[in-house]
Amino acid sequence: MTGAWSITAVFLVFVAGLYPLGVWLLLRVQSASPLMLTVGLAAVGACLVCRRDLRALGWGWGEWKYQYHSYLIPLLYSFVAYLVIWGLSFGSWYDSGFVEELRAGYMLESWSDGAIIALRFVLTATVSFTLLLPGVLGEEMGWRGLLVPALSKNLGFTHVALLSGLLWSMFHWPLMFLGFYGNTETPLLFQLATFTVCLVSMSVVMAYMRYKTDSLWPAVTFHMSHNVFLQKFFTPITAENDTTVWFADEFGLAVPLVAACFGLLYWRKGVGEFGRVETDKSLRRPC
Repeated sequence: MTGAWSITAVFLVFVAGLYPLGVWLLLRVQSASPLMLTVGLAAVGACLVCRRDLRALGWGWGEWKYQYHSYLIPLLYSFVAYLVIWGLSFGSWYDSGFVEELRAGYMLESWSDGAIIALRFVLTATVSFTLLLPGVLGEEMGWRGLLVPALSKNLGFTHVALLSGLLWSMFHWPLMFLGFYGNTETPLLFQLATFTVCLVSMSVVMAYMRYKTDSLWPAVTFHMSHNVFLQKFFTPITAENDTTVWFADEFGLAVPLVAACFGLLYWRKGVGEFGRVETDKSLRRPC
């Protein structure tokens, strides 16, 4: 087994071994961050066992434009997806009950609905975004920091992007099987399919950013942006009806399908620039 396959295997063994601890901590503290951090711990453990330099996880910042792109792309596909949902009446803009809860929580009783929604968006895009950093960084140290470069030693861009995305999706599947993730109103197989399409599509873009910048930070930014805008703004602000659950969030149709369009665009860019194994010299360092 080559060094790249060895560290991949060790990493995945660590991920599986630490998973029960992560789920136990999730239940204890009612937060997914400990489970996400176990992926980073698995990446560090794999590098130590295989005697690989931790710097190869991609700590350099890279060009700022890729950080901007990584922040804006999830916002854009979420916005487009929810415009479709609102426009086709699969849900409505906006949930007045949610806005009333925000108004009371912010103690801004005199503010209009529009002002409350604008404040919510600003806080989502800044404060809530920043608070996601520890958990997301933990995950991305593993999936994009270690796994993408390791797979790139033996596989071309297409297989790296798809396999890393599938493994990332599978990491979440047990939570869905156990009822901790997703919803109770649509079939589990439907949710698994839409969720996996969404994460694999995201993974294509993040793999491209990892190849392009030799940095894990654009993936961290992308992951944080996706989570915060969906979970803290677009999904809760939408007034639901009987069809909303089939189209909204990562477990409905709209977001995964729009994200897949971006995934296809970046797949074509990735194949054009990094189609062959190890065409990107920056990813040839061991890890």
